[in-house]
Amino acid sequence: MSIKLIAVDLDGTLLTSTKQILPETEKLLKQADSQGIKVVLASGRPLSGVMPFNQQLGLMGKKQYDIVFNGAVIQDLAGNVLMNEEMNYRDFTNMRRLQRLAHVNLHFETPECYWTCDRDIGVNLADSATNTNNVIKVRKAEEIPQDFAFNKVGLSVLSDVKEVDKLWENIPQWAFAKYDVVRSFSTIVEINIKDASKGNALMELADRLKIRPDQVMVFGDQGNDISMFSNPDFKKIAMGNAIEMIKENADFVTDDNDHDGIAKALKKFVL
Repeated sequence: MSIKLIAVDLDGTLLTSTKQILPETEKLLKQADSQGIKVVLASGRPLSGVMPFNQQLGLMGKKQYDIVFNGAVIQDLAGNVLMNEEMNYRDFTNMRRLQRLAHVNLHFETPECYWTCDRDIGVNLADSATNTNNVIKVRKAEEIPQDFAFNKVGLSVLSDVKEVDKLWENIPQWAFAKYDVVRSFSTIVEINIKDASKGNALMELADRLKIRPDQVMVFGDQGNDISMFSNPDFKKIAMGNAIEMIKENADFVTDDNDHDGIAKALKKFVL
């Protein structure tokens, strides 16, 4: 097998439960990069939340790339944007309609910061902002400008995860038809513009780099990785801690994120 691009999800995949990259995984990803294989971090996070791990892996500059905001944005690691899919003020009002379905936090993600109209901030949203090095700007709805643009939306647990269950069970069909809606973890529902997904962004990037789909390997564990695992040509590696839908669509299930699952699959198939 000739793999030329390895796309790796962050939370629950590259990162352990304590948000670290294990030494053996770091070593083998660096080895892959040294052999000319593109290593691309594909995350729901903004670039600010991914860059520390790029730096740890030695991935920097205009010839290295990240897929961020669940595929809404492709950037090189010099900060240049190759693709940018945004939502607008009409989408902002639609998201506020969805929030009324349950008692959850609603936030809007841009490359600069998080925005919310919620006065009460749950631990999940606070942790997300901390993990991605983001400020949370709290504004009244009437303070949001008509030209407001954002890349991703999060509807997350405020005080009770059952409220996220309630939200997920009651999202209307029009929302699934109009947007890319995923439940990335039990505590959060994430929304992007339609067709903005990790899988589509990865196909776009591979095409730009003249890499065939069958030369792409992907690693993932959660709902926001399903678009990568839906591509029949990618070599798909599910983490041992992955949800069942990811495992069912995988070519191979490796060990979990706390036991060098990525490193073990790289040894088996690539290095």
